[in-house]
Amino acid sequence: MKLKEGKNRHTYVVEKIEIELDLERRLEALGLTEGSKITVLNNDKKGAMTVRFRGTRFAIGKRIAESILVKEDAA
Repeated sequence: MKLKEGKNRHTYVVEKIEIELDLERRLEALGLTEGSKITVLNNDKKGAMTVRFRGTRFAIGKRIAESILVKEDAA
């Protein structure tokens, strides 16, 4: 599923990032890579969403959130 479809206070595991290479590299530099855990803090489904990964909160736009494929964290 796409990260944008994620529910508030749920943790997911990044499966794939499908976005332009330069933006993908920027996300990797921030620590968002395949296999990393990401928690949705606030998703109003309309625009930007707030997430946490690697212990830091980030606001990401709708286009980026729709480009990140995730699966439910089993833990």
